[in-house]
Amino acid sequence: MKVTTATVFEILSRLREYFQTGNYSRAANYEEPFRSELYSSTQMERHAKVVARSYKLLVGHVADPLLKRLGANEKELLEVRDLLAQSIRSGQPISPGAEWLLDNFYLIEEQITIARKHLPKGYSEDLPYLANGISSGMPRVYDIVLEIISHSDGRVDSKSLSNFIGAFQTQTLLTLGELWALPIMLRLAVIENLRRVSEKLL
Repeated sequence: MKVTTATVFEILSRLREYFQTGNYSRAANYEEPFRSELYSSTQMERHAKVVARSYKLLVGHVADPLLKRLGANEKELLEVRDLLAQSIRSGQPISPGAEWLLDNFYLIEEQITIARKHLPKGYSEDLPYLANGISSGMPRVYDIVLEIISHSDGRVDSKSLSNFIGAFQTQTLLTLGELWALPIMLRLAVIENLRRVSEKLL
């Protein structure tokens, strides 16, 4: 697709409208990348217990918002990639972070494809959903991975994940469905975070 100046302004206009009107859940209120105070392993386990006690669950059937969210994240990542590529073609300098995004975009696309494959329509509808907090209306397990990512600066390994979940379950047991969903929720959260980082690059 040929990217013209008019196309660039059209994309920017749509992105501006998108973030100002909050076209999908929480976009208007929570645009910064997931980042909070960095915790040691001991602090993470303590935090897991606090988080577990703080959750209140919704009662009744909830529509699955995650596929729509994945689609919105993919759309913006593609638009940012196109704008950055246009910047290079027109001789404008770009940041090292923007270069990384362009060089590794094929990996991001692979993860989006995997996420869509492992998140069939309705997959998360049977998971417990939150009735409180900034993730109200989202699956509890999704917010758990956001907490892990936020307090580890995105550096998640099997040991830190296992320790957090273990500490969480000393207060509240997760369902078998939530435990199975952890890998896909981590992938979705990382894609979401990349979208937020790309917004700052833009």
